Amino acid sequence: MNLSADASIGVFDSGVGGLSVLRAIRRELPAEHILYVADQAHVPYGPRPLEEVRAFAEGITRFLLARGAKLIVVACNTASAAALHALRQEFPHVPFVGMEPAVKPAAEQTRSGVVGVLATPATFQGALYASVVERFAEGVKLLPHTCPGLVSQIEQGNLNGHETRSILEAALLPMLEEGADTIVLGCTHYPFVMPLIQEIVGPSVRVIDPSPAIARQTRRLLEMRGLLRSAQAPASLNFFTTGPLQPFAMLLPRLLGETGPVVPLDWKDGELVERAQMKSHKEKPYAS
Repeated sequence: MNLSADASIGVFDSGVGGLSVLRAIRRELPAEHILYVADQAHVPYGPRPLEEVRAFAEGITRFLLARGAKLIVVACNTASAAALHALRQEFPHVPFVGMEPAVKPAAEQTRSGVVGVLATPATFQGALYASVVERFAEGVKLLPHTCPGLVSQIEQGNLNGHETRSILEAALLPMLEEGADTIVLGCTHYPFVMPLIQEIVGPSVRVIDPSPAIARQTRRLLEMRGLLRSAQAPASLNFFTTGPLQPFAMLLPRLLGETGPVVPLDWKDGELVERAQMKSHKEKPYAS
């Protein structure tokens, strides 16, 4: 597989959550071209069977590789838990960067020995989470919570409304009562409500967003393979969604601080294809 430094980084998530990772990658690697896929037809991934999520991840990976991606960031904890091992086996020549709950830094930093973990059901059920806990959380009390409904609120752009606050308070206040002094964000959607989380838990509680570490790992892998792009020419940002076009495009400036053209996709027999209406000129790419 001959990869070029001028090729794009592929990033995907079930929806807008991976934009928190993309935001960190843009800060760390501003010269890199980006292809971002939001599988909003299937958001949220969290409650879905791991086998189903794995099939989505494999289809998106094939789509990104067909467009020349040189590295793929699985910017979704659920998809990483369900599919990262299988992706590396199926595409052995492709460098992948995946998410794992930041239990290790939380265990190192906690003073009380009590850590809250906010993640999806699929993440908690996956072998990746179990492995991280076994390796790094000895002697630490972990308090898991799945925050039902939170991903949907964030997908709607509701980052600080009453419903979002109620979901977070139901998760966080019992953790505080049990002495948690560190909170792990185990879903890429959750950094977008980090200000609200910090407001609820107070300044003495540390909230860990793994996105900067994922961006640094992306840089390391590109450097190892000689695939870092020079900063001589502008970098492109291209977005794809399997959901409604305009709502996704309108969230980009708010969540990412940047915009780019958005192309609608559909699933067909396990593969991603450009939406039929667009090809018949009934729906155009959205130049946000």
